[in-house]
Amino acid sequence: MSLTDHAADRAATDPDPRPPSHLTPSELGRWTWSQLTSMRTALILLFLLALAAIPGSVVPQEMVDPARAARWRTQHPQLSPVFAKLGLFHVYGSPWFGAIYLLLMVSLVGCVIPRLKVYWRGVRAAPPAVPRHLERLPGHRTWRTAASVEDVVQQCGSMLRKRRFRLRADSEPGVVCAQRGYLREAGNLVFHGSLLIVLTGYAVGSLFGFHGTMTVITGNGVSNSVSQYDDYTPGAFFPASKLTPFNLVVNRFHVTFIREGRGAGAASDFYADLTVRTPGAAPRAERISVNHPLTMNGNQVFLLGHGYAPHITIRDGRGNIAYSGTTVFLPLGQDFTSFGVVKAPDAQPKQLALEGEFYPTYAFSMKTGPFTAFPDARNPAVSMLAYAGDLNLDSGVPQSVYTVDKSGMKLIRRPDGRPARLDLAEGSTAALPDGLGTVTFDGLQRFIRIQVSRSPGNSLTLAGTVLALIGLCGSLFINPRRIWVRARATPSGTLVEVAGLTRSGGGDIAAELDQLVHSIQQLTSKR
Repeated sequence: MSLTDHAADRAATDPDPRPPSHLTPSELGRWTWSQLTSMRTALILLFLLALAAIPGSVVPQEMVDPARAARWRTQHPQLSPVFAKLGLFHVYGSPWFGAIYLLLMVSLVGCVIPRLKVYWRGVRAAPPAVPRHLERLPGHRTWRTAASVEDVVQQCGSMLRKRRFRLRADSEPGVVCAQRGYLREAGNLVFHGSLLIVLTGYAVGSLFGFHGTMTVITGNGVSNSVSQYDDYTPGAFFPASKLTPFNLVVNRFHVTFIREGRGAGAASDFYADLTVRTPGAAPRAERISVNHPLTMNGNQVFLLGHGYAPHITIRDGRGNIAYSGTTVFLPLGQDFTSFGVVKAPDAQPKQLALEGEFYPTYAFSMKTGPFTAFPDARNPAVSMLAYAGDLNLDSGVPQSVYTVDKSGMKLIRRPDGRPARLDLAEGSTAALPDGLGTVTFDGLQRFIRIQVSRSPGNSLTLAGTVLALIGLCGSLFINPRRIWVRARATPSGTLVEVAGLTRSGGGDIAAELDQLVHSIQQLTSKR
């Protein structure tokens, strides 16, 4: 597209940026709409959306990592209330982020539709009339021939049609107006139209689909019901009754860590072996891995991550088992040092809670304290602080399984005043001070984190994306050009003028004109 065409396109779609003065309400509404649907506003909103997403990557998000978000709240007690009011712990679900996103969608649709009209007119447009001064164009050739004007025009038109040029039907006598490269305008039309298809597909998936995540310990199973999800986000028109029933059992989880060399400690491969049960079908074995989701009944199951779940047993001060089970510890980094909480509300005489970290391969440094030397479970250990008191589970306020409400709890200390930190290797037991009980690290299991989603608009979005790429290739690599031929009789023969113009910088119009002139001269000389 030339600078002239681009300027005309902007003039046709971008409104006057000057503020209104003394406008009626209807005129003010039309002016506001024109401002909202301008390309300038769309670019500003796109920048604001990128700017608004920054807190989502800096502040821990409760929907993504609730344990990290809870620790951040504890570490920043003064900023937490302010951040909570601003919705910074739920950035992508906050009203202000949604408002920017909605305005951007409206602005894009308002920008695209007028441009579709412009490009549609461009695809159907006839070649422009011959300019008055052909000699001023970048490519210009002239010669005289003994052939008649009608013969020259006929031969020129036939030659240009063979070269897939479109001719102007209502050209004046002795003139041929031709243009080639309409697929460039068609590419622009397809590209901008595909944006609407992508937006429609995304809207269909968001409104009529859902997504949620589950944490499943190896050996356990889950079913597709709302109560089984750690977080569940349905579309506006997707009721929970439409969840298709199925059951997954995690039989085995396999992970391979790079042991040495570059990238040592990273997981090179991990997958889970499942048993899948659906109504009316026999159980079947499936394997799920990264980038290889499980698809069934319109749902897709993705393997997002994995971690460790230590089996902890707490006996209270009376010797009774107050808690015994596997507890998910959430990874804090690539070394799989993990954070977790264990609660024992049935402990007597006081309720107990443990909070601390798990180390797959325990090591200790005098400078930094305990750390993990390798992400695989070679020397597993837990290091936790103990609390006693009231867990406030009856307060009516929902609590996360990854946090402890410490308002009614006190840190258990040793006789010398130091915190009673419990450092337990696998299979070991430690006693709590003051006869409050014992804690045992019985063993270790792994867990996987999966995402179940249903996006009915994915095929539409994919089709729009493919069309966008096709249209973009057409608009970038097709070179539109125009050629005009004017023939008029003179006393010394027919004077023929041929001129051309390329609408982009990627074409060689001079070489094409030379070939055309040579072919026409050969045809007319035979007459």
